[in-house]
Amino acid sequence: MAEMTINLKENERIDCLQRKGYRIIQDPGKFCFGMDAVLLADFAKAKPEDKVLDIGTGTGIIPILMEARYEGNSYIALEIQKESAEMARRSVALNHLEDKITIVIGDIKEAETYFEAASFDVITCNPPYMIGQHGIANPDEPKAVARHEIKCTLEDIISRSARLLVPGGKFYMVHRPFRLAEIMTCMSKYKIEPKRMRLVYPYVDKEPNMVLIEGARGGKSRMTVEKPLIVYEKPGVYTREIYDIYGEMAEE
Repeated sequence: MAEMTINLKENERIDCLQRKGYRIIQDPGKFCFGMDAVLLADFAKAKPEDKVLDIGTGTGIIPILMEARYEGNSYIALEIQKESAEMARRSVALNHLEDKITIVIGDIKEAETYFEAASFDVITCNPPYMIGQHGIANPDEPKAVARHEIKCTLEDIISRSARLLVPGGKFYMVHRPFRLAEIMTCMSKYKIEPKRMRLVYPYVDKEPNMVLIEGARGGKSRMTVEKPLIVYEKPGVYTREIYDIYGEMAEE
């Protein structure tokens, strides 16, 4: 396939994802994807025929990684920040995935204006973790929008996801354990039944700092709690499972 010329803006770089030769455009001064996005893309499941929506896609990392793993032909990625969405579109083009991944600029709170009800089999989301705007110098800064509930809340995401999922459709999210009670309550409120959960620990003897959750729209009440995922064996050395998830990315 012919090499595509992609114009990079000031401070942007192209990073290799070590998945099918895919690459991604990022700007370290604004926002780069983190381990949470990589772990969510690994935790989520999709069949090739599924229609998948990624809410708050940022640079487009989750649909790109999931397409590399599951292939499929229908990934929609919703992003409210125009600059991030435009960067994601260039990454999609860089990987020749325009016929599989579509970037949509829009607000999840207005999802019904972009998408029909019950139109997705799978929804993924790596949402802002922090409540409110405490400590934010510039609420419009891309990093602030990605990390704090400025543009949408947890309830916005879950309530709209419930409307957009087909009956039995799967919802996947990565979040922080300190909000786990709120997450479970909100999922149950909108009839996305929690079905699978995995806690992520930085070290085996530390508290978890991430939680991966799978829910099913209208599912029955039964949840599997998977074995813990430990990130580091010791400072600077990932566990074997993290190396397996990241592939060569973890070894750079």
